[in-house]
Amino acid sequence: MQAKMTVNKAFTISETDPRIYGSFLEHMGRAVYSGIYEPDHKTSDSKGFREDVKALVRELKTPLIRYPGGNFLSGYNWEDGIGSVEDRPKRLDLAWKTVETNEVGLHEFIGWAKEVGAEVNMAVNLGTRGIDAARNLVEYCNHPGGTYWSDLRRQHGAESPFKIKTWCLGNEMDGSWQIGSKTADEYGRLAAETAKVMKWVDPGIELVVCGSSGSGMPTFATWEATVLEHTYDYVDYLSLHSYYGNKKNDLQNYLAMSVGMDRFIKSVTAICDYIKAKKRSDKILNLSFDEWNIWYHSNEKDSKNEPWQQSPPILEDIYNFEDALLLGCLLITLLKNSDRVKIACLAQLVNVIAPIMTEKNGVAWRQTTFYPFMQAANYGHGTVLRHNLDVPTYDCADFKTVPFVESVSIYNPDKDEIIIFAVNRSANEGVDFTAELQGFTLSNVLEFTEISGHDVKQVNTKDTYPVVPKETDAVKVGKNQLTASLKPLSWNMIRVGLN
Repeated sequence: MQAKMTVNKAFTISETDPRIYGSFLEHMGRAVYSGIYEPDHKTSDSKGFREDVKALVRELKTPLIRYPGGNFLSGYNWEDGIGSVEDRPKRLDLAWKTVETNEVGLHEFIGWAKEVGAEVNMAVNLGTRGIDAARNLVEYCNHPGGTYWSDLRRQHGAESPFKIKTWCLGNEMDGSWQIGSKTADEYGRLAAETAKVMKWVDPGIELVVCGSSGSGMPTFATWEATVLEHTYDYVDYLSLHSYYGNKKNDLQNYLAMSVGMDRFIKSVTAICDYIKAKKRSDKILNLSFDEWNIWYHSNEKDSKNEPWQQSPPILEDIYNFEDALLLGCLLITLLKNSDRVKIACLAQLVNVIAPIMTEKNGVAWRQTTFYPFMQAANYGHGTVLRHNLDVPTYDCADFKTVPFVESVSIYNPDKDEIIIFAVNRSANEGVDFTAELQGFTLSNVLEFTEISGHDVKQVNTKDTYPVVPKETDAVKVGKNQLTASLKPLSWNMIRVGLN
């Protein structure tokens, strides 16, 4: 099979925002407790956080982490997580029917995030709470001092403000499962008034308003338009959430699901621009895809959990090779929409539908999905190039004319290189891939790695890592053209130096 990508240096999509490689940690399951935090673990630091997990998070170079939820957020009192740990209350978490000890709270998490090199994307509770709690939290976190809440932060050991930049106005507020769920008008009014006072406390913050909980919701599109009617002038991003799974065990349909992600992004972008036109505004509203991932392996097991445990295993999907391929396609789709998607959060980071898994009192390891995400987050920076891709297509159950190759190219002027990410969706045919890179003079191949040749159900475990990138030399460069062989069912990263 032949595939030809044509790009020109003059035709670009956007600069990448590093936050497109963000992640998410919610107080649910073992994400926090026995995930990032396990005081009795042999690698734990003086504050109880696992050093082995920190090392893996640093490998991902995660720039932004959304916290503390998620569904958990809509019943959370942020004041429960400050002050002396011994005095913090244990609470019933109704979102996941567990017991929250509040051992890890605001100061602990912000300190941990700083150690792994990430900013915090803080979320405020608009389920059981609202304007007052939100403005107090901004004052506690970001005001220098001389007021009740800022001085309380200083008493708790943080003399300098946390300077949290990005804030989410609630979570999935149209969902019937959400504590304090609301109609679009109810939420839109509350979000608008909350946004106004949060920015009065700190004009430098950026705010994410909730879109509907997914494109399959009956509220979808109408919800977005109504909420933006109320909030457009006060917020900076609209959120999207979407999860994917191969429940029907249909590989070709599964690997095409990134086409659905692309349609979702373009639909929400169109709604934002409709409200922009309706309001006769000059402001462009960007998107925060702050929950996206693969989630389906653990559903049956989770349905059998007993309620009111402390940090029980929840949503612990064990990912396989086909999941890594789809995750690669989803990453490429986010990059191709980088002109509007400025923030994206892989949900989640550790144990809960996560690239990193831990064993309590044991080891931490990288799932199959760790590697495409790690390579994109490490190397996928610069200017995303607009391209034409000439490649055969296929039809499947849910999508038509799906290209056998999903790909994107990025020009990084700081490193004088072009990075190409590509997934071959074909189970049977390799691809002779050509990239014509107009306006560039190629020098040498810096790296070509592939993940290929595995059974689609192959997984990584704490003891064995079969699904990992491997170097290959099946690539050649000329003056402004590159040719490479993409194996059947493969994730590929090619880095080429420039003269």
